[in-house]
Amino acid sequence: MAGLECSRLTYNQSDIFQQIANWYQMEWKFPLETTISRLTAITPQKDQFQLVMTRDGVPIGTAGVYNTVRILEKIPRLNIYTHWLALVYTIPMERGKGYGALLCKKIEEEAKKEGISKLHLYTDTAESLYKRGGWQVVERIEVESRNIVLMEKNLVT
Repeated sequence: MAGLECSRLTYNQSDIFQQIANWYQMEWKFPLETTISRLTAITPQKDQFQLVMTRDGVPIGTAGVYNTVRILEKIPRLNIYTHWLALVYTIPMERGKGYGALLCKKIEEEAKKEGISKLHLYTDTAESLYKRGGWQVVERIEVESRNIVLMEKNLVT
């Protein structure tokens, strides 16, 4: 996929912070300030991070690894899991081209570099995408009338 790059977000990329916040607000109604604050907090850390995918220098997608995610507010017993792949997003006009899967692969590579041996995620819309990527179902949960699947992937083989 020519012209594509994935890089780790750094503290001095406030323009990209704003772009990601706009995406998350449009897609999931996340408050702009919440996303910017969260990105600011994780960029200096090693075991939590955000990647941004660009094509010819233009941001088209993002994903991150976080130790706390929204489902933990609803199901606190899941706090035994850390390193959650979360907030995988591709702009609408670029969907269906495999960029989400590529972002996940790049997240896994970056996580391995940081010594992370296992990632977790939850989804109610993209189970087949993650299964194709080698993720395993851990548990199925109903949350607020949504059928959620909790998945994990061992990064050490």
